[in-house]
Amino acid sequence: MMSLGVSQELRWSPDRLVMNPQEIRCNVSSCAEEALPSFVSLTAEQREQRRVDNLREKKEQIASLASAVVSDPHGNMKRLKELRGMLMERDPCVAVTIRKLAMVSLMEIFKDIAPSYRIRPLTSAEAAVKVKKQTQQLREFEEGLVSQYKFYLEDLEQTIKDWQQQKKKRCQAVSLQSYCSLAEVAVRCLCELLLALPHFNFHNNIIVILAPLMNSTAPKVSSLCRDAFRKLFQQDKVGGASLAAVRVISGLTKSKNYNVHPEVLRTLLSLRIKEVQMKKDLEDSQPQKKFMNNKDKKKNLSRMQRKWKKAEEKLEKELLEAEASENKDQKIKLHTEILNIVFLIYFRILKKAQKSVLLPAVLEGLANFAHLINLEFFDDLLSILQSLVQSGGLTNRESLHCIQTVFTILSGQGDVLNIDPRTFYSQLFKMLLQLHAGAPNDDVIIVLQCLDAMLTRRRKQVTLQRVMAFIKRLSVLSLHTLPNASVALLSTTRALLHAFPRCDFLLDNEVQGSGFYLPELDEPEHCNAQNTALWELHALQRHYHPVVRQFAVHLSHGAPSEGSAALGVELSRRTSVELFNTFSVKDLSFNPPVASPTTRKKVHTHTP
Repeated sequence: MMSLGVSQELRWSPDRLVMNPQEIRCNVSSCAEEALPSFVSLTAEQREQRRVDNLREKKEQIASLASAVVSDPHGNMKRLKELRGMLMERDPCVAVTIRKLAMVSLMEIFKDIAPSYRIRPLTSAEAAVKVKKQTQQLREFEEGLVSQYKFYLEDLEQTIKDWQQQKKKRCQAVSLQSYCSLAEVAVRCLCELLLALPHFNFHNNIIVILAPLMNSTAPKVSSLCRDAFRKLFQQDKVGGASLAAVRVISGLTKSKNYNVHPEVLRTLLSLRIKEVQMKKDLEDSQPQKKFMNNKDKKKNLSRMQRKWKKAEEKLEKELLEAEASENKDQKIKLHTEILNIVFLIYFRILKKAQKSVLLPAVLEGLANFAHLINLEFFDDLLSILQSLVQSGGLTNRESLHCIQTVFTILSGQGDVLNIDPRTFYSQLFKMLLQLHAGAPNDDVIIVLQCLDAMLTRRRKQVTLQRVMAFIKRLSVLSLHTLPNASVALLSTTRALLHAFPRCDFLLDNEVQGSGFYLPELDEPEHCNAQNTALWELHALQRHYHPVVRQFAVHLSHGAPSEGSAALGVELSRRTSVELFNTFSVKDLSFNPPVASPTTRKKVHTHTP
């Protein structure tokens, strides 16, 4: 049984058509001259009937060929060649429909009959060796399958290029306008094969075709390709296919001088990278199954039992090797290489194209993979992000992504660094009152994540004055936002009161301090938040949303864990982000729903 290597695959040339012209091409002019007199003499009804009959006949032919191949792939490989010939259908009345059906049928056939391994070409020494008849048949089948699959992919690629170049190279039966729909079907077939056969031959070639189409101006084509790459990243557990795709995307962005659609880079957010390893050897950390040594066997087992035990342990070792479908070392190595390429893309854009439309996607990606960034790059990255935030040219979401990136690193492996990112605290404190209070309030989720990383996780590095200033501003902000955002902000306030118990005197309006509270000051260290009280909680106790009222009463009593003012288990155990999503009002309905009013029976009084 043969197994193909990627390096041994042949790259096809789009300008070279592999099909035999004598078999599948047509002399368009002679065909049209012969058919024109008989076709013109027919009435419109007869023409339509002829078209319907021809279409039905071609459909039956496609179904017959496809069924023959699927039922016996080894014996009917030549049928694939006949079916590929229908990709050059010359009847202008049914050409577009038949070509589409042939494309989709071939795609489904290859998905069904392709083996679960990569086929490699035979070496000269292997080809010279005489083998059994069954082995020779298998070799011929694999060789024919790879050849037909290669020709099919070439034809799909040429269809797409004909549409892009607006040329009619192969047959005049299809108009220029019809090539757009043909190209969409070809792209859809390639996307299906990209996801269904990531292990099979020419998978990298499919990636090379589809990656530039993510930047296409045709909305359907670009959307199909982006969704396909997102699904590929999500379902790729090992990382081989993702690595090939990321390399092509990196080359694409560089060749286009970073002038690509931002959604091309946002597909990288679907990468399943949770662990990378640079230097440590993972073999020591892998759990090993313990077997009995010879001394224990002689002491506890008889001769026959030792013999059976030895055979059993040998079988168990073989089963463990067979069940190891994913090599953890190889997986981490591939994920590390993928992440290096992703960060190379991001850092290039930050360095050379800061005013590019790709900057929001880059900042979003950095925030997503910040916990995996090597600390060696943190100093340079911190200076770049600080200059971006202080420049004032970023939107609120972009600034939030910068802050999230910095504190994700500091709350993770960067906790060993002795850094006080005071600028980013002041920036977030200033931005809290600039958040959108209406329907597009998704920025609140990023704020919640930033507050968790900046205050809760760094409770030993922040001052009490800074925490009280944030608690006060969160209570003010909760008066203006939608109910789900107010619930999430109050939940964050509750978490801060538990993490910093000394902040509870903000709930006492009789405490007096030196100075006055300066709510307009955007420096949390100097706004004197200790000289104010959370009077907003009393206003929120009259809120129309029941959960907001419940949180306001709970916080007013000091966030107790027991008693009448304590929260239920469903609310107390959920994070602020979970509460934000749970009580979302995107569907324009109250959550929880408003109880219907009770009907009262009218009392009729009879006067004498």
